[in-house]
Amino acid sequence: MGVRSGQFLRMVDRLAEVERAEARDYTSFSVRGKRFGYHWPRTSTVGLKQTLSEQAALVFERPDVFEVQFTAGGFGWVVVHLAGIDADELTELLYEAWRLAAPEVLAEEHPLRR
Repeated sequence: MGVRSGQFLRMVDRLAEVERAEARDYTSFSVRGKRFGYHWPRTSTVGLKQTLSEQAALVFERPDVFEVQFTAGGFGWVVVHLAGIDADELTELLYEAWRLAAPEVLAEEHPLRR
């Protein structure tokens, strides 16, 4: 179990129209100007946009893997510890984060690929 940073970044690369912004300590990811994720390589963590109910469920079920990052605009962001998650689950959570930020037409044109 566990996902390495490079593997996570390859997952991001498979999503449509992702824009990256590099900062000193992290990289952020957006689709058509709407943010959906962050990556902090130093701590091997990512932050992903989720629904409020999904945020609560993830943190409740596995607090060793997921933390509340913040809530904003009716969404709950979670910190994911890459060492504690498998690639399939992270792929689904990443896609969901992207889908929540992407325009509906773009999301329909690009369903989850495994």
